[in-house]
Amino acid sequence: MDKRELIAYRTARFFKDGDLVNLGIGMPTACIKYLPEGVDVWIDSENGVIGLNGAPEEGEEADPNVVDAAGAVSRLRTGGCCFDSFTSFGLIRGGHVAVTVLGAYEVDQEGNLANWTVPGKTVAGMGGAMDLVSGAQSVIIMTDHCDKKGNPKILKRCTLPLTAAGEVDYIVTELCVIHRTDKGLVLEELAPDVTVEEVISKTDAVLIIPEEIGSMIKE
Repeated sequence: MDKRELIAYRTARFFKDGDLVNLGIGMPTACIKYLPEGVDVWIDSENGVIGLNGAPEEGEEADPNVVDAAGAVSRLRTGGCCFDSFTSFGLIRGGHVAVTVLGAYEVDQEGNLANWTVPGKTVAGMGGAMDLVSGAQSVIIMTDHCDKKGNPKILKRCTLPLTAAGEVDYIVTELCVIHRTDKGLVLEELAPDVTVEEVISKTDAVLIIPEEIGSMIKE
């Protein structure tokens, strides 16, 4: 699998049977393809739908009114439902979302997240990200470890405008899985053929290195 498939594969293994999971724009939507066997989750989107089931198969009739967070047409599973924004954000702000998965421009060792704007660039707005990160029970960030210029995206302190402060629980990249704890960022798992030294060299934040580190690929 390529690096983005690996990130989606590993992230999907955080989900537990019965979870209400919100998948953000971009890489997070790929998690639907990698749900572990026997784990049945309900996919939520803040535009007002629970029960998204991925893109229609070739030749399958699609309802253009059923879309994911990115506006891409999706299937709706049996038992799924659509509702207004008032209800959607009541669910989110009420703490009913078990896991939210989002991308990031930057994330730091304090659990701060910047994922909605870069100064000087035109953006549509923050959308539901601020509510999701603050309201979900668990927050997972899926991201490339470095940006297109090779600069670390996991920092000591975010430099861009924040989406939320102190809310990130896990960071999943093509190199590793990092867990934010009360003591700091713990390097918990490595991708195949990736070394601790490589991760440290590509990370600005301070990492806690335990004696035993797991693998992102489960046998």
